[in-house]
Amino acid sequence: MTKGLRTAQDCAAIVVGAASIAFGFNAFLIPHQLLSGGVSGISMLVGYLTQSNIALLYFALNLPLFIWGWVKIGKRFVTLSFLSVAATVFVMQWIPEARFNQDPTIASVFGGVLVGLGTGLSFRAGGSTGGFDIIGSILLRKYDFPLGGVLFALNGVVILALGLTERDWDLALYSMISIFVTGKVIDVIHTRHVKITAFIVSARKDELLRRLLEYPRGVTVVKSQGGFSQTENHLLMTVTTRYELQPLLRIVKEVDPNAFVNMVETVGVMGLFRRE
Repeated sequence: MTKGLRTAQDCAAIVVGAASIAFGFNAFLIPHQLLSGGVSGISMLVGYLTQSNIALLYFALNLPLFIWGWVKIGKRFVTLSFLSVAATVFVMQWIPEARFNQDPTIASVFGGVLVGLGTGLSFRAGGSTGGFDIIGSILLRKYDFPLGGVLFALNGVVILALGLTERDWDLALYSMISIFVTGKVIDVIHTRHVKITAFIVSARKDELLRRLLEYPRGVTVVKSQGGFSQTENHLLMTVTTRYELQPLLRIVKEVDPNAFVNMVETVGVMGLFRRE
């Protein structure tokens, strides 16, 4: 597959994911005044309180994060993330806000599914949906940061603010259901684990090592031998983040399409996680 065709496929996946997110917002979450997670949730909360256009707030709050990300992160990740947010805003403006159903429980579940589906597609394409994911990518490239707990706490603050300002704790609890469902759907489509260990078995060690070391992560190389084929190979082990997982897999496919890759959740890391 050519690079141009792969980029076109990734952009198409981003746009489809954005449409799913926008429909989840306008048909399920916003009509019931529920919240999503991250910057989109902050945009919704501000929109409910001020009667402002939520889509435009979502775009405006993401802009400074994109500028920060453009300076600190690879431009491909930020460009695809910008496409996701821009397409989401466009579709939100195009699809009218309309209550698709009357039960807020069903709305929180189906809204969470649609947002999780769109977010997962964006991750698989090598981008994100902006917001906290841009912040997370920057922090995890420089610091061994307990991001999962921090993002959970930030979402919790947004949910708490909804309960306090709207004086309706049912809405806050329904929003928590939506965010939980979103996370589970992302788990199925991509991965929500902050750190992942990749074990790569390849005969093209030198070129693969050169490409992998373009990222600020260490790589351990071990000589290996296939138990069945008796073929001499090398095992490359690296700990990466969920934001860098798709670029890593793309590198492996480009260098050695026959490589064997095993990805496992990493509970924690002791020692140097990044190259200085």
